[in-house]
Amino acid sequence: MDRYPGNLPIAEQSHRRGEVVTGPPRRRRWRAEEKARIIAESSVPGVVARSVALRHGVHPNLLYAWRRENRTAEPGSSCGFVRVTVAKEVAGRGMAQQAGAVEIALGGAVLRAAPGVEMDFLGAVLRAMRAAL
Repeated sequence: MDRYPGNLPIAEQSHRRGEVVTGPPRRRRWRAEEKARIIAESSVPGVVARSVALRHGVHPNLLYAWRRENRTAEPGSSCGFVRVTVAKEVAGRGMAQQAGAVEIALGGAVLRAAPGVEMDFLGAVLRAMRAAL
């Protein structure tokens, strides 16, 4: 028989002390400033959000939930529905006659987007237009 403690007769085994923890583990409460700082750090282009979360002792899923909540809390950042009207083609409008071109009227301003425009750019322009209203 080898001398591994688990293989020894009960009389020869050393008794180890253990700690009994009762009740559920306590949840950490994050202050709004801490959350905002961690969200900002994880939102920097090129930074891996999971690494930021683990560095701060936050489960990555919790960080992603904070980021979702933060996006919906920012004014003008949430997605929504807008009224769309399909109009007949007007002669002599240049870009509006291109196949696939989009024309968006928002608060008296008109945005014309050609096919192939990057959606991130278009979204930024629309947010700027909405903020100017």
